[in-house]
Order: sequence, then structure tokens, then C-alpha cells
Amino acid sequence: MKPPKILIIGAGAIGGFYGALLAKSGADVAVVCRSDYETVKQQGFSIHSHNLGNWIFRPSQVLKHAGEYSGSADYVILCTKAVEHIDGPALIKPVVDKNTAIVFIQNGVETEQKMQDAFPQHEIISGLAFICCNRLEPGEILHLAYGKLVLGNFPDGISPKTDLLGKLINQAGMTCLTTPDIVTARWQKCIWNAPFNPLSVLSGGLATQEILGTQEKLVRAIMQEIADIARACGHELPADSIDTNIKNTYAMPPYKTSMLLDFERGQPMEIEAIIGNAVRAGRRKNVAIPHLETVYGLLKLRELQFNLSHKASPGQQ
Repeated sequence: MKPPKILIIGAGAIGGFYGALLAKSGADVAVVCRSDYETVKQQGFSIHSHNLGNWIFRPSQVLKHAGEYSGSADYVILCTKAVEHIDGPALIKPVVDKNTAIVFIQNGVETEQKMQDAFPQHEIISGLAFICCNRLEPGEILHLAYGKLVLGNFPDGISPKTDLLGKLINQAGMTCLTTPDIVTARWQKCIWNAPFNPLSVLSGGLATQEILGTQEKLVRAIMQEIADIARACGHELPADSIDTNIKNTYAMPPYKTSMLLDFERGQPMEIEAIIGNAVRAGRRKNVAIPHLETVYGLLKLRELQFNLSHKASPGQQ
């Protein structure tokens, strides 16, 4: 059996790390990366993992655009941020042929339909990364903790291609679970993302331990509202979801959320995918979500203030 050919688009911390794992298991892994292109082209990715050790991942192809890909990809994996100005379907379109499975590993809820609408005849695999992983500098990735990947076909099911992708990740030493109900799994991850991502920005840069150590009651209230929305949408979450997330967060090292890192770097934040879509689902289902509504409103104001300050001329700041 020939090794599967995989193209990763958006090879930052998440894309680079999982690409490195897939390559470890024998897959032919190419990457599209723009800002780190020169470094990765020359040196590959330097992976530093607290669990798996250190190694160099040298992609089979390093590209600036998907259209430069040589060959036919069995999988194209989109790992860009789920932000409004990035058109995921347009990014992957040049490399999608009739046999390509489309995978996206991104945060958020109610995000899959756009991809299915763009590629109605293709297999869509939705992925969630439960991981503490940061890009330290060009081509250098630090894996701090966790790393479980959850994959499932959208809207439901587990295909042979999904199963194979999961086995490759497991073979490399990281846990990958496949689920026939990936939509419920997305709500499960939102339990953690909904409080910690926005609160890290609104608090002025606090890490997860500092937020939880002082505001556990608020964190739990936000988590409960996400569980209530998920239930109203037909996705009942496990009864211990909140307690498990709280326990795991206390146990993990202090961590800067992805939204906080984006904010500090002056990059667009995943506000709508993580918070906005959940709020709109709650409104649609008439669920009481006072904490989520407040956090969402404050976060949009913080985003507005940031955008206005960066549009001002140096003399006006």
C-alpha cells in the first residue's frame, strides 16, 4: 500500500505538529506555509514535545500556495484560523480533485456547512485538536501538553479514510479518536474554549491557571450555558463535562490561549467561530445565556478598540 499523500494548508503550530506526526507514521506530507516559508524550506520544522521528545520534520514539499502542489492529494488538511477574512474553500480548491478527502482542524461550532456547500460531492472530515501547542518562532513548535485529536465525517459517520488518518496519528504516539457524531464533539470542545479564550483577552493577558484560580464560578457559568445550548441543539454533553474540564485545566501547565496569542500579535481573533456562533445558536433556541452574551459583547468592544487604535496615525495614538 502506498503511503497516503497529504497536503496541510496553514502549517502553523497545529498544522506543523500534526503534520510531523503523520510524517512519522510514513505519510507523504507536504505543507503550505507563507510567513515561515523560507525557514521551513531550508530547515524543516523543529518540534519540541514534552511528551514525545524533539525531532525535525522535513515536509516532502514546502509551498506558498496550494496550486503549486505536485501530484494528487489523498487528503487536504486545512489548519488555518477560523476567522472571517480567510476563505477556506478558496484556499484548498486548487488542490482538490475527485478523490481528495477534505479535512479541517479548527476551533468553533456550526462551522462545517460552508465547506460542505463548497464541495457537496466530496468527503468532509471535521477535526478537533485538544492540545497546548505554540509556535515559538519561524519553523519552531513547542508542544506543551495534551494533543488528542478527534475526527469524524460531517454530518456524521466514520469513513475508511477517516479511520486511516486516525490510525496514522495513533501510530506516531498521540491519541486520535474517531467519532460518528463530530458535531457533539465540537460542542464538547466549546465547553473549554468559550470561557478561557475570551477571558484571557478581556483580563489583559492572564493565563488559564490565573483565570481559573480566581474566577472558577464565572468559568463554570459560561461552561454551563454552552452545555445548555448544545442540549437545545440536540447534542447532549456528558454530565461530567464541566467538572472534567475544570480538573484538567488545573492539572495542565499555565497556558496562553490561542485567542490571546492572536490578540497580542495583532492578528484577527476567532471570536465568531468560538463565541459568536454559540451565542447565535443560543438565541435561535431561546436559551438563557447572560454570561455568554456579556462576554461576547465585551470581546467585540475589545476588538473594535484594538482595530480603531491600529487605524489611527502615530500622531493620534
